[in-house]
Amino acid sequence: MDGQAQSKDFSVKFTMDEAQPRVLDRMAQGLLGTAMDRPEGRMKVTGTAPYAAEYRREGLVHGMLVRSTITKGRVTGIDAEKVQSMDGVIAVMTGGPLVRNPAQGTAHEAPAQSLPEVFYVGQPVALVIAESFEQARHAAQALTVTYDRADGADVDPATASDTETPEDNVLSQGDIDTAMKEAAFAVDTRYSTPPHSSAAMEPHASVASWTDGRLELHGSYQMLRHNVAELADALGVDEADVRIHSPYVGGGFGAKLGIAPEAVAAAHAARELGRPVSVVLTRPQVFEMTMRRSETTQRLRLGSDAEGRLTALGHEDWVSNLPGEAFAEPTAQGTHFLYGGDNRYFAQTLARVHRPCAGSVRAPGEAVGMIALECAMDELAETSGIDPIDLRLRNLPETHPENGLPYSERGLEDCLREGAAKFGWDARTPAGTRLDGDWWIGMGVASAVRVNALMNSTARVTLNPDGTALCETDMTDIGTGSYAILTQIVGEMLGLDPGQVEVRLGDSDLPKSSGSGGSWGAQSCGSAVFLAAQEIRKQLAEKLDVAADDLTFKDGTVTCDNVQHDIGDLIETPLTCEGTLNPGDTADAFSIAGYGAHFAEVGVHRDTGEVRVRRMLGVFSIGRVLNEKTASSQCHGGMIWGIGSALTEEIMHDPSDGRIVNHNLAEYHLPVSLDVPDLDVVLLEDTRDDQANPIQAKGIGELGIAGAAGAIGNAIYNACGVRVRDFPATPDKIFPHLPETD
Repeated sequence: MDGQAQSKDFSVKFTMDEAQPRVLDRMAQGLLGTAMDRPEGRMKVTGTAPYAAEYRREGLVHGMLVRSTITKGRVTGIDAEKVQSMDGVIAVMTGGPLVRNPAQGTAHEAPAQSLPEVFYVGQPVALVIAESFEQARHAAQALTVTYDRADGADVDPATASDTETPEDNVLSQGDIDTAMKEAAFAVDTRYSTPPHSSAAMEPHASVASWTDGRLELHGSYQMLRHNVAELADALGVDEADVRIHSPYVGGGFGAKLGIAPEAVAAAHAARELGRPVSVVLTRPQVFEMTMRRSETTQRLRLGSDAEGRLTALGHEDWVSNLPGEAFAEPTAQGTHFLYGGDNRYFAQTLARVHRPCAGSVRAPGEAVGMIALECAMDELAETSGIDPIDLRLRNLPETHPENGLPYSERGLEDCLREGAAKFGWDARTPAGTRLDGDWWIGMGVASAVRVNALMNSTARVTLNPDGTALCETDMTDIGTGSYAILTQIVGEMLGLDPGQVEVRLGDSDLPKSSGSGGSWGAQSCGSAVFLAAQEIRKQLAEKLDVAADDLTFKDGTVTCDNVQHDIGDLIETPLTCEGTLNPGDTADAFSIAGYGAHFAEVGVHRDTGEVRVRRMLGVFSIGRVLNEKTASSQCHGGMIWGIGSALTEEIMHDPSDGRIVNHNLAEYHLPVSLDVPDLDVVLLEDTRDDQANPIQAKGIGELGIAGAAGAIGNAIYNACGVRVRDFPATPDKIFPHLPETD
């Protein structure tokens, strides 16, 4: 052993095909899993972390998108001359970059100044570019657009003439009709949820410039490797000619998964003008031009035997999207594997309507499907006289009830039992029996489940002779804590303090990661970082001629056979490794998901029907906890979203033309501080999922919302005996049915 390692790069590729050893449990640094502060936290709270709209370039000009005012038809004219003489106006653009879906392969095929077809009110139809933002906005408001309106534009999913029920969205197992007739207890009910908006704090924004034929775009996006492909496709250029920077994202929740109109418009305008262009969406434009969650109507059929064990389970749903769009809200996604029942029926009907495009919003499927399922389970508990928690526990299947796959790990029973004890569930009284002054008081419970996915991801880790490390990947941090957990994984594996680890994210020129979406980012990108660091450990072990497991990395040193080495004693040049994770057979051999349980206590005013959430508890089983603080924060955010889904949030469409009438944060009612009580989160300790990924962790970003609104809905019923089936549960849906009091 010469004590020196030559400068050399390594790579390792790993496919998840079998259960993985718990390597991280054997590490000595003690950093992973702690409530470590975010490394970038101080920058964010002091306003020094640059977000997309804040980037400035020499000669920067500003663009403002102009929205359609008709539901369906074609633009016949744009009076560009009217505004081009206004102060500061540089150009008016239409056509190619302003098609309905700019990243679907059609933008660059259209003539640059062609007039677009219109599919919904609010669709972008033109871009006004001016020297300042204010000038662009003023000119955009003054621009006159004429249309040829088309007849027959369905805007109401309930009456839409164009509907479809794809065969792959229908599952029939056994005979549900007979099972329902023969059931000792049965519930056949319908629930509805309204459209939702992601409503991220940071609006969509892009600053684009071109240098030597290559686009550089600072934007607010979640999945850069896909965003590069979409943007290149929309502009008709090679992916190698597109670079996206997105180091800080002020929330995404699905609305920033794919390229939005402002990015394509900014890039196209910058190329045409030869100047940097900034396009920032206004809040109404965010509501109208980016993805909404579809409204849902859901029919739940539950039948059980005399002991409350399900014999029938049916979940049918009706959702909507624009004509030609492939996405349909996967409403019943969690229902398929959460509870048993031999006789099962699932079907989904998709209505084609001329409303803004529907797509993935935080926890697509479970966020709305679990509301209906968990409230229907509460109805069955009332009908059968069985405690709601006991009913759920009796119906946890041993294997996936439809395909027989084993569960990789499922902590739902522990979540329900521990939550019941901590929340004081034994003090719950029958519905409508607890009155505290003017308030009916009630408790509700709901299970939480969210599918868990593993995605291809690559990361590069470099260990330097001075005992510092660098982690690089195009992974994004959308407020979830990516900078923190990747710092902790590197620090834990290489025995370094957080201050010795630098993490670089959000640059599409860096190794391609899973991106942030679907709650797969932490385990996918985190596993790639783990693999790279593990290979560095192996390389150092080879230099010492020992097994990697015989090395202890701690506080910047490597110890073997009671001999301690500084990193600089082992390497004189940086040691770099690139780790790549690929999903494998375990995803098909096991049912892998995160689980939890929500508990809520509410007060319902006996005269007005106003609902106030008094307290909430969420207990979650997510495998290995990577950072206790950021994981708990994600749960808090999901539970708050659940309060909004239960009580206030609703996109409202004008029934005459489908336009969104509450397209701002004043009228789209998100929960505010006074709506949110103290929230308690418990993350089950010592849980690991060896089949999920090499770091035994599972997603938490979306699990926290799944079921939360259902628990509140059930608490409302327990408080006052009013069952709300049309969410949100606003007072007008409650007070006409309240019991009379003296």
